[in-house]
Amino acid sequence: FVIMSTTSLRRDHELIEKVIKAMESTIQLLNNNTKIPESILLPVIDFSKNFTDVCHHTKEEKSLFPALEQAGMPSKMGPIAMMLIDHQRSREIGNEMEKSAKEYLSSGNSEKLISDMQLYVDHITEHLWKENNKLFMMAEARLQNVSKKVNEELKEVEELQLNELGKSRQHYEELAENLTRDVSNGKN
Repeated sequence: FVIMSTTSLRRDHELIEKVIKAMESTIQLLNNNTKIPESILLPVIDFSKNFTDVCHHTKEEKSLFPALEQAGMPSKMGPIAMMLIDHQRSREIGNEMEKSAKEYLSSGNSEKLISDMQLYVDHITEHLWKENNKLFMMAEARLQNVSKKVNEELKEVEELQLNELGKSRQHYEELAENLTRDVSNGKN
């Protein structure tokens, strides 16, 4: 098993994709007028805000992107600049989604929540695809000689961010498992 510069980020993506699938199921349930409890919605918001944004995006912004810059990739244009715009956009949609989730929990009106969630799912799905198939390939090629160092740095940033939140990676891995189980129970 070769440690790549993006190993830890690809692991994050697998976890994020799991939660995105659970979100897709949640949207279907909402469309069928199934009542979604806060025990499903709050973890979705927690994960999107804290794991995807605060932890994962920060790892990329504080470690991967600077390493790519050092390897000669411009940051004001091209892939890095695009990813930073994507990260900003996912923050904005995530904030909207949090508001509409609270609105839904207090009023039962799901229209805005459905559209925000769908927007978030579409945006993150496309963003992960761009990273997995474009940016990470470039990173793996350009950062071959420093991949161990970058991987260590990514781990450090992750621990720092999660410690600040008072959470652990295990918390988010279990959260993803539980969400997956809960939404599939909701469908039965």
